[in-house]
Amino acid sequence: MTRPDTIVIGAGIVGAACAVELQARGRSVLLVDRAHPGAGATAAGMGHLVALDETDDELDLCLYSLQHWDRYLAEHGALAEHARCGTLWVAENDAQLAEAGHRAERLARRGWSASPLTAVQLAAIEPALRPGLAGGVRVAADSVVYPPAVAAHLAAQLATMGGATLLDSAVATIGAGFVQLTCGRRIEADDVVVAAGCALPTLLPGMPVFPRKGHLAITDRYPGRLAHQVVSMGYGQTAAGADGLAVAANVQPRPTGQWLIGSCRQDGIDDAAVDPRVLAAVLRSAIALLPDLAGMRVLRSWTGMRPASPDGRPIIGRHPTRARTWLAAGHEGLGVTTAFGTAHMLADLMAGQAPAIDAAPYSPSRFHHD
Repeated sequence: MTRPDTIVIGAGIVGAACAVELQARGRSVLLVDRAHPGAGATAAGMGHLVALDETDDELDLCLYSLQHWDRYLAEHGALAEHARCGTLWVAENDAQLAEAGHRAERLARRGWSASPLTAVQLAAIEPALRPGLAGGVRVAADSVVYPPAVAAHLAAQLATMGGATLLDSAVATIGAGFVQLTCGRRIEADDVVVAAGCALPTLLPGMPVFPRKGHLAITDRYPGRLAHQVVSMGYGQTAAGADGLAVAANVQPRPTGQWLIGSCRQDGIDDAAVDPRVLAAVLRSAIALLPDLAGMRVLRSWTGMRPASPDGRPIIGRHPTRARTWLAAGHEGLGVTTAFGTAHMLADLMAGQAPAIDAAPYSPSRFHHD
């Protein structure tokens, strides 16, 4: 490739999806990453494909993207290590049970199968859960994938389509229609897409993406012990304590028979080291729902930095002041779920077309003040 039409910075799952979609629409795309496809937040996350409904626009983007995931998985499900395990949203008290019922209604109205469960029904379909829970919701169509494998496949797919990748190459500056690498090389293009996660504010000062740290752990193999992804109804709702830590259980059965354990959120921390105190809080939260975990062997723990925005929404669209610069960042914990929807929305906007769903809630201009 001599001169690309479009440079995409960041080969995580969002950037790789954007690169492939733009190439499919006739552009000549160069995908640049300081490491390799699927590194960073993509490698650290849990890989759930889940319809979240904290706001109407969040649910719009999730459902839109999940349609595109279905098409991808129909052909590449084995490569993605796809498992349609469904999600059990678990209520520990009457207040959470009432909210679980509202969630079931909201999702069902949008055609995403969700069934309220009594305590007896919950225990029957997931015996690993502790007794005494109030009930919950089963979302049958939710599933899990292995995101680094998907990002690597998309980068390879880009090459077979005539695009190109430039890996182990860090970007130093972005200009109008060009990027300059830290090695001094300058690459020109008609447009630049920045999908660089937590590196966004360094590359484009003023864009308010910040790291939201999470801790995860994975067990040895225990096949057949857990059928569903189990998530506390407090997920995404639990308020941070005085130390800035919010914890709510999220446990996935992986196709290997391992249990992947999260989840927590910490803002204002850029140290990627595992904090034993925080990891212990995550494990205690999971054990409180799934007592069998207390006797399982944890093989590994790690952290990841979710790229978050101040209002909890991704930043997708044209930069408010920089010509020929576009953004696809700030997805926090929904980057995997919304990767394909983001790619289609961005490609539509870059082509001057109206996306299939309202793009206004995600516009970068919402953070620009004259």
